Amino acid sequence: MTRSTLTPFTDIDLDLPGRTTGKVRVMYSLPGQRRLLVTTDRLSAFDKVVAAVPFKGQVLNQLSWWWFETTRDLVDNHALAQPDPNALVATEATVLPVEVVVRRRITGVTSTSLWRQYAEGARVIYGHEFPDGLRKNEVLPEAIITPTTKAAHGAHDEPLTCADVTQKGLVEPMLWDRVQAVALALFTRGEAVAERAGLVLADTKYEFGLDATGRLLLIDEVHTPDSSRWWVADGLDARLAAGQEPESLDKEPVRRALADSGYGGDGPPPELGAEVWEETTRRYVDAYQRITGLRFEPGKYPVEQRLSANLEAWLGQERTSE
Repeated sequence: MTRSTLTPFTDIDLDLPGRTTGKVRVMYSLPGQRRLLVTTDRLSAFDKVVAAVPFKGQVLNQLSWWWFETTRDLVDNHALAQPDPNALVATEATVLPVEVVVRRRITGVTSTSLWRQYAEGARVIYGHEFPDGLRKNEVLPEAIITPTTKAAHGAHDEPLTCADVTQKGLVEPMLWDRVQAVALALFTRGEAVAERAGLVLADTKYEFGLDATGRLLLIDEVHTPDSSRWWVADGLDARLAAGQEPESLDKEPVRRALADSGYGGDGPPPELGAEVWEETTRRYVDAYQRITGLRFEPGKYPVEQRLSANLEAWLGQERTSE
């Protein structure tokens, strides 16, 4: 199997206004203060797009929709409809300038991760105190919030304490209290689902926004392999005791292969073998099926024609019901 047959598409281009292209998503304007959010198969690593993983976009879109539907009792969200396996219709929202990261393990390798900072000698990180003697990937006594800024509001992933968020004027105090409470409730729900699925939710990132009335909304994507660190529970303790990395259900095969090749983000990424893409796809699909209990059924390609037809049909139904 060749790489080309593994990557059905990397981008989409619909005949709709207001196109905005992000790393892994394309957005369009719709009538009524709404947006069409389309996930692609693009994968980012080292803060740049490096690949296209087959069916990744559909997994992320459908998994987020599942989480949006099953957490409406905790918080409202921006998702209005899922007219296509790759697309959501969402409410326009003013995005809060803080990424809310919730962590239950001391892990990670980037400069803003708990483990990296701890290993370099820090004992007060994101305003939380940590004792000496912790090991990489060790479970924390309780879930903690480690907020960071968003790129449009300062240095990307600038570490913050919870006090910084209000003192810097990023989020109003009462609203920030609400955001923290919701984030912890969402994480608790995520941990319960993970336990039933034979997984461990190590950490995750939430984004929030406000609609035109000031209502708090959960936005972006939720508890996907791109926004969360999902570990396989079976054999996890033995792996950690042996000093091994957890078995994860995310893009780790690509990150590891790129790192092993010596790639650090400069210039074009190297070509990787088909087995890397196959294994990464397997992990994304496995995460979806374990978490939802549903069988993943990929939509047909080419996505542009299918999505256009599905969106037109949905808009037609909406007009008819008015």
